[in-house]
Amino acid sequence: MGSRTTLRSVAEAAGVSTAAVSYAFNRPDRLSTQLRARILAVARELGYAGPDATARSLRTGRANAIGVIFTTELTYAFSDPYVLALLGGLTETLSRSRTSLVLIPFAPVVAGLTDSQVSESLDAVRRAVIDGAVADGLTDDHPAVRALADRSLPLVRSSETATGRGVLIDDRQAGRDIGHHLVELGHREVAMLVSAPLAPGRLVDRADEAALYPYSRNRLAGVRDALPADARLRVVSGGGNTSAAGRTAAHTIIAAADPPTAIAADSDVLAAAVVEVAAGQGLRVGHDLSVTGFDDVPAAAPAGLTTVRQPIHEKGQLMARMLLDPDGTPDRVILPTELVVRASTGPAPGRRGERSAT
Repeated sequence: MGSRTTLRSVAEAAGVSTAAVSYAFNRPDRLSTQLRARILAVARELGYAGPDATARSLRTGRANAIGVIFTTELTYAFSDPYVLALLGGLTETLSRSRTSLVLIPFAPVVAGLTDSQVSESLDAVRRAVIDGAVADGLTDDHPAVRALADRSLPLVRSSETATGRGVLIDDRQAGRDIGHHLVELGHREVAMLVSAPLAPGRLVDRADEAALYPYSRNRLAGVRDALPADARLRVVSGGGNTSAAGRTAAHTIIAAADPPTAIAADSDVLAAAVVEVAAGQGLRVGHDLSVTGFDDVPAAAPAGLTTVRQPIHEKGQLMARMLLDPDGTPDRVILPTELVVRASTGPAPGRRGERSAT
């Protein structure tokens, strides 16, 4: 046709109004099946893919879509039980208003990324046709947070923030609950296994803790608060919160010359990996070695895992409501957590020799 095919040119070729073409793509219930089929056939012939979402959002002032800033690779996100529960809560609320989700991956910590990697992720945030966004675990100075602020888009986060709205838990207090539980059981040699942008199994020095994800820092601080002065706490990277990384880290911890009597993981995914490795080494979890997790995902109870329960699904629901109804919802909600004690924790061995099963 010489020029770019538009909604109007499709309408003229099909002999219908521009509204009818728009209905064919966006409101099929407004047209007969035969008319819609004819319009779509003409559109295909002319190479017209449909109304431009960006232009439509500019005209209406709404995109009817909410962005989700993912802090994991999308391929991994859909196998992560925490992410799945959060998405479930979001979609349950958004679907009632026919609002869509736009998934935008971005590293939670940009240290170590190249300028081009950061720029590519920022471009995705800046181009996204959305009315607002939710972000899990991003700090005030994260580039994605700043980019959304530059666009004046509402944002709801799940971490402590100096500005903006949030649905969160008290990660530090939850860490204290774990620490107190282990102390009451007599544990003084503890390893904290944290999700981190570091190689799994690597010891994390105090100077390196700034590189940890915000929730990991807070949970670690809580465990540290609860331990007495005579306790020793080793912080070990669990890598990217995957089972494989958790197994690598667990092997490193358990193979140490002076292994801890308890391992506190900051996710159930990492904790389950520790349980798997410990059992494979002949250790009785809850007797020779105590293990705790975090989140209370569906697999935690069958595994007998002591963990912190947080209402992940409800968190997603509330984050969505804050974006859909900003005037009718509070700016900040702190959801409760609960320490759930199961068989994976028990009294510390009286001496190292008890580690060999009898």
